[in-house]
Amino acid sequence: MSHVPHELHEEFPEAAEMMHALKSSDAHFARLAEEYHTVNRQVHRIETDLEPATDETLEDLKKTRLSLKDQIAAFLAAAANTAS
Repeated sequence: MSHVPHELHEEFPEAAEMMHALKSSDAHFARLAEEYHTVNRQVHRIETDLEPATDETLEDLKKTRLSLKDQIAAFLAAAANTAS
């Protein structure tokens, strides 16, 4: 298994400019993006054995990351519909 971090700009490459703008203009989106980054880094550190954790902790963090990604995707979709 590859332990590559799931950075937002890699998850949503088509929305890189929109994410940058939203981070600057929308506090809620900025908080979601920052929380995603924090959880994502923690998952990556655990997967690469830099930080010890139980399997349950890792799975919970992955679920949190997925939930944040879903919220960010919904936010980006709404913003794209507003811009269209």
